[in-house]
Amino acid sequence: MGFTIGGSRGIREIRPVRTGSRRRGRASDCTAVAEFTGLWGWDVAPGARAADGRCSCGKADCPAPGAHPLDFAERIPAGSTLDQVTRAWGEFPGAAVLLPTGRRFDALDVAESAGRRALVRMERMGIPLGPVTATPDGRAQFLVAPGAAAELPALLYRLGWDDADLDLRALGPGAHITAPPSDHAGLGPTRWLRPPALDPATTLPPARLLLGTLAYVSHRSRL
Repeated sequence: MGFTIGGSRGIREIRPVRTGSRRRGRASDCTAVAEFTGLWGWDVAPGARAADGRCSCGKADCPAPGAHPLDFAERIPAGSTLDQVTRAWGEFPGAAVLLPTGRRFDALDVAESAGRRALVRMERMGIPLGPVTATPDGRAQFLVAPGAAAELPALLYRLGWDDADLDLRALGPGAHITAPPSDHAGLGPTRWLRPPALDPATTLPPARLLLGTLAYVSHRSRL
């Protein structure tokens, strides 16, 4: 699938796409971005895309092809309307939709197989949950209240998991997740394992409510 990213501050093109499909893609992206900004109050960053091993940022030595924000694109702030999003996103057609962590939410990142098992356990136990994504490179990301990245070492210590070999990390300030259904790193689309609630007022859970189950399942998976 081809795409074009650019605007008045820079243009990067990788294989042209048909005009009709490009317009449909732009409209779909704008609607999704407007839901993130308008309904759930999340900032959105236009991101690079990757194809055939090349990143649309144009850097031959890009360390994260198709998995980082575009340097020349400003964030679209929380609260932006569909009209505002359409105007802003029109500057960067084909960009991936990235959600910055650290402000409105952090993310707990585990292997997808462990994340799926933990999700089933937590739903059965009635633990409050936020949205959960699955990336094409096999990761599951649980959105939680901000502050999780800073608190993770202390939380793991309190739960007795500080010295365990866990495939678990927290994404906080300075990091991003790829929002469904955008392509991640040229590997395919990110998907929702648990989509955002229809009620935009839903509060994201603190990391401590999820961490015990995620740590346990992650540890068992590595064994």
